[in-house]
Amino acid sequence: MQRRIARTVPGPHPDRRGRALRPAGMTAYDETWAGKVRFAIGCAAALLGLLLAVDAVAGRLTWLRAPLWTAIALTLCLVLVEPRVCAGAGWLSSRGLLRARAVRTDRLVTVRWSDGVAQRLVLRDTEGRRVEVDPQVFVDNPALWHRLGEDARACVERGTLLSGATALRQLGDRIDLRTARTVFQVSGLE
Repeated sequence: MQRRIARTVPGPHPDRRGRALRPAGMTAYDETWAGKVRFAIGCAAALLGLLLAVDAVAGRLTWLRAPLWTAIALTLCLVLVEPRVCAGAGWLSSRGLLRARAVRTDRLVTVRWSDGVAQRLVLRDTEGRRVEVDPQVFVDNPALWHRLGEDARACVERGTLLSGATALRQLGDRIDLRTARTVFQVSGLE
């Protein structure tokens, strides 16, 4: 009898169709994502109820206007639902309603803050793939930050991370401050 030994390489592995599969092992998920989805659905339902009630009180509610208000409420829900972020050893993915993006965190080239109204952390790997993530996701989920931090430190040591150590340090300081505040609140020292 021959013994077969299989070795796994960290990071997403493609299946037969070329889609990336998550490797077995520890995967960290955004634990607050379900609450954010419930909030988005609640806001959309409240808007729909308000629009239908105002239209009904005004005497203008028709079978043609009700689907219009429903479409507006669904659009609001779609806008408010944030992408779901998960990470494992060597990878991070962000899955939105329309598309999913993944980046190899063990091969990071740049990490930077995006310009715009909503602050985002933009990660880019050696293969040119990029993911934009709300930094609050890392603040709320220490397991995700731990995964990203481990791989980013390894990239800095190898020299593949060309720019972004400052952005990661700023995010790390923000997470440390939040953790310290939480510890003080729990211990009653605040």
